Amino acid sequence: MLIRERSPDDLEECVRVLGEVHHTDGYPANWPADPAGWLTRPGLIAAWVAVHDGHLIGHVGLSRPRPGHAAVALFTAGSGADGGVAMMSRLFVDPAARGLGAGTALAEHVVHEARARGLHAVLDVLDAEDSAAIALYERLGWRLLGRVPQHWGPRQVTVRCYAAPD
Repeated sequence: MLIRERSPDDLEECVRVLGEVHHTDGYPANWPADPAGWLTRPGLIAAWVAVHDGHLIGHVGLSRPRPGHAAVALFTAGSGADGGVAMMSRLFVDPAARGLGAGTALAEHVVHEARARGLHAVLDVLDAEDSAAIALYERLGWRLLGRVPQHWGPRQVTVRCYAAPD
């Protein structure tokens, strides 16, 4: 499996795979009006894709956090750090390619890339709906910072906030 930086030419296939993930798992919880724009959101530092046998099978991004982001606030309060935090976001793997280790490879890659930039990766995930993602993060040693209510689009949700392993 190859993990490489996402190119503009990858976006159409990323959107197709994201559609499969949404249909199968309901991620993202609120389907964006502009999926390609959602993948290239403002604040994006970089994004990577997983490729297996010539097929794009997964995606992950690293972004600057929005002001007041819960995972960042919990991390900085708990660590005493006052900066150097980035969000791991938009991690998904094609349901047809699950079991190949793409989710693990992408998550580990983004942690490595964040560290290379002097940043510590944090994330949030829906508490009640993303049990497979939660299991992945916990298996990889991500530390639970807390559970926080948030508004995601039109609905109130509870998210789990995690920090990458030290």
